[in-house]
Amino acid sequence: MNYDQLQYRIAVTLIRGIGPNLAKNLIAYLGNEQAIFKEKAQNLSKIPGIGDVLSREIVNQNVLKRAEEEVNFVIKNKIQPLYFTDRDYPYRLKECSDSPIMLYSRGNCDVNAGRFVAIVGTRNATDAGKDVCKKLITELASLEPRCVIVSGLAYGVDICAHKAAVDTGMPTIGIVGHGLDRIYPSVHRPVAKKMVENGLLLTEYISGTNPDRQNFVQRNRIIAGISDVTVVVESAARGGALITAEAANEYNRDVFAFPGRVTDEFSAGCNALIKSNKAALIESAADLIRFMSWENKTGMENLPVQTALFVDLTPQEQSIIGILRQHQDGLQMNELAVKMEQSVSKTSAMLLELEFKGAVKCLPGNVYKIIK
Repeated sequence: MNYDQLQYRIAVTLIRGIGPNLAKNLIAYLGNEQAIFKEKAQNLSKIPGIGDVLSREIVNQNVLKRAEEEVNFVIKNKIQPLYFTDRDYPYRLKECSDSPIMLYSRGNCDVNAGRFVAIVGTRNATDAGKDVCKKLITELASLEPRCVIVSGLAYGVDICAHKAAVDTGMPTIGIVGHGLDRIYPSVHRPVAKKMVENGLLLTEYISGTNPDRQNFVQRNRIIAGISDVTVVVESAARGGALITAEAANEYNRDVFAFPGRVTDEFSAGCNALIKSNKAALIESAADLIRFMSWENKTGMENLPVQTALFVDLTPQEQSIIGILRQHQDGLQMNELAVKMEQSVSKTSAMLLELEFKGAVKCLPGNVYKIIK
């Protein structure tokens, strides 16, 4: 691992006002992370999406020292950093345009192998909801043992899913909304300790990051993006589980929900998802497997091909792939240029290169569609 390079990669994530999309744009324009911190403000301001205000922020912020501290934390605690262009970065997340440019993991699990099933729900899970969650995972362990259970290590459905996965010997990944220097809530530390033996703790946040409310909202997109399918067990009319389901829908991932009685508070969200056709109704793991067409198939043949597809792409090409993933019927080149915040001519050249790589195809009317 190149620790000097890691310092600059981490530093990019610490710049105020620069989210994943802008960060990827900066790196693509300047060629590498180190160049961002050596470029003049007047040149940075000309990059689409940056402007005068953000360019001054980039030049004036001193984030390299904090990044160096984080590198030391990573080394000392044997944290595995995953950069968005790395081969080991979750290929499913690479398909999402707003995926984090840096992830930090602790544990023992391949994030690119297996069937990833997100199981989410209310923090106030009922006994009935917990029973449904445990039964689902027990059945999955029997019917499709290659499943990896993904959730958020929170109270309620999340921790129930992690515990059930540990009990059945299934790998489980906890996506947390803070740094890996802590476990929140702390009462879940014993479960987290077992999880890392055959799973992971995963986050986009550096050490010292508090478990603030907005972080958990942000981490929900990772739960949805890293998973093949999202299952909502119980949810009130509003809550984090519905945010995760919405993100999964935006990523064109499958969403399922367990129904409940119309009078049950914590079935209201599930029923609403089903009623609005944002989730399919399931009652068992067999339903899930049938809907996903996982019956009697290894399902692993295509993984190396999918991984290889994204390894050879530049950061900007990966952004295009992520956007097209969200438009299954294709997207007109001019619209794509707007979403990429760059000129049509540059977008056209990138699309041509992607055609050569066999990643996209051109339809009549300059509409481009991803090749699955």
